Amino acid sequence: MDPQSLQAILGQAQAFFASKGLRFTKQREALVTLIFRNNEHFKPEDLLPKLGKSHAVSRATIYRTIALLVESGMLREISLGGGERLYDPNFLRSPHHNHLICVDCRKIIEFEDPNIDVMQNCITRRLGFSPTQKAIRIEGSCDMLRLLGTCKNFKGLKAGARKKSLTGKSERSR
Repeated sequence: MDPQSLQAILGQAQAFFASKGLRFTKQREALVTLIFRNNEHFKPEDLLPKLGKSHAVSRATIYRTIALLVESGMLREISLGGGERLYDPNFLRSPHHNHLICVDCRKIIEFEDPNIDVMQNCITRRLGFSPTQKAIRIEGSCDMLRLLGTCKNFKGLKAGARKKSLTGKSERSR
């Protein structure tokens, strides 16, 4: 991210925190910088090691800051199912993107399609809704894992679960 865009994001975060009567501390600034300098989806626990010892940011500060950024609309929470959640910093740059999520390796691919936007607008108007937020999440299996039996993102399931995820059948159902 270019320095000018990052400064705009920091200014937006600072203004939101001020509107809530909260200080925008050096720790929060370091955290917001880390989150938005990168375009990767993340879990809160991923941030602590990346901040290093120089910023002395507590877990509580991380979780509170993330919650405030979500409340502000700067950050979005993505549910991967099974209680697993990631945070997506890319909605500021690309507010209409959607996600493909591999149920086997958890790889996330972002995509935009103007046809989807048109379809969402038609559906919401026809059904009498004024959307406040729109997102499409498509779950499936990535071709790499299905075709080759391995994938660079594959986290490794137990053999039976992996076989079931690849074939759609458990070993017992054969």
